[in-house]
Amino acid sequence: MFLRTQRTSRAAVDPTGKDRLRDRDQGKALAGKSTLNRLALTPVRAHKNSRYKKITVDRHAVDEFFMTVFLDAYSQAPSEIMLDLDATDAPLHGHQAGRFFHGYYKHYCYLPLYIFGGEPLLCARLRPSDIDACVGSVKEVDRIVSSLRIRWPNTRILLRGDSGFCREHLRLWCELNHVDYVLGLAKNERLKREISAELEQAKNLFGQTNQAAGVFKDFPYQTLKSWSRSRRVIGKAAYLDKGENPRVVVPSLSCDEGDARRLYEQRYGARGDMENRIKEQQRWLLADRPSWATMRANQLRLWFSSVAYTLMEALRRLGLKGTKLAKAQCGTIRLKLLKIGAQVRVTVRKVWVSFSESSPYQPLFRQVYDNLAGLSPVRLRYGRLSKACQAIVATIAATLVRSC
Repeated sequence: MFLRTQRTSRAAVDPTGKDRLRDRDQGKALAGKSTLNRLALTPVRAHKNSRYKKITVDRHAVDEFFMTVFLDAYSQAPSEIMLDLDATDAPLHGHQAGRFFHGYYKHYCYLPLYIFGGEPLLCARLRPSDIDACVGSVKEVDRIVSSLRIRWPNTRILLRGDSGFCREHLRLWCELNHVDYVLGLAKNERLKREISAELEQAKNLFGQTNQAAGVFKDFPYQTLKSWSRSRRVIGKAAYLDKGENPRVVVPSLSCDEGDARRLYEQRYGARGDMENRIKEQQRWLLADRPSWATMRANQLRLWFSSVAYTLMEALRRLGLKGTKLAKAQCGTIRLKLLKIGAQVRVTVRKVWVSFSESSPYQPLFRQVYDNLAGLSPVRLRYGRLSKACQAIVATIAATLVRSC
């Protein structure tokens, strides 16, 4: 579990209530506001012998939870995993610790680091905004890659990120640890001159068709100081309604693994889907509300939002499989599946959930419930169902019942 508890009336993040210390607390799930408040205000270095503490967070267990859920989602090792890195803003409206004004976002904010493995979330690390976007990424990627290779030693791992992560120390780490990458590269005058002929060609194509045009060029490139060696670079000379829009990426992949257009469009271009996952978490799951006073407490708040996203992603993957909402965003799932009204009647042997006869989503609800009820250890992990997956399934099922 995430938490080390002592004399707390309710267990936080314990969906089943089976891990409670006291008999009177057995079966009581989820945390009250007082428990969450104590969790947020506990001092950073608190331990079991500390005087001023009620409940503390096991940070390593939180990181392990996201990895366990991700690994258990696969019945067998995939041939390839793409890790997406991105940084975004978490706006601040008070005087929280670590607040700084960010010139790009034009407001005071934190700069959390997100790492996704497709749709599942692997890392959500809160950081101050007076740093480079790539700060701390090597440490997090190293942790994630190590966990992946313990379970899947033969799986190929690729790293993808925008120009904020195209830093020499991250590229060198990838090259030394046999991790491929496709990273955006910030434009400069040397790069523009390198693809100037392609930009002119794209402009002519736009003039002929009046539609966006792109011409690709594959060439070696090395900076004057920051790069340790020359690397392959792909330039996209694009021309749009607003004028030229050159883009550049740095892939570690060889020419045999794809030409310039294919690597840019199929490998790097798909990076935009990760931004949709961040928007889901911030718009619908309150990841953009770090309102507590300390960064430690706000990191906890970000983890709460991240666990909520993990539950929604599991619901989408397991419960909504085969339905019209199999690719729906969190807001749509919440509106059509969870935020619904019904009558609940408890008898000795059964709990009766009565929907309105005019409810348009009764068949969907029934199908989702049947999907979750039919989950088995064999279907989830071929013979072994981890505690993390048990917690997810139990929490989703409980949420479905309570939402009625």
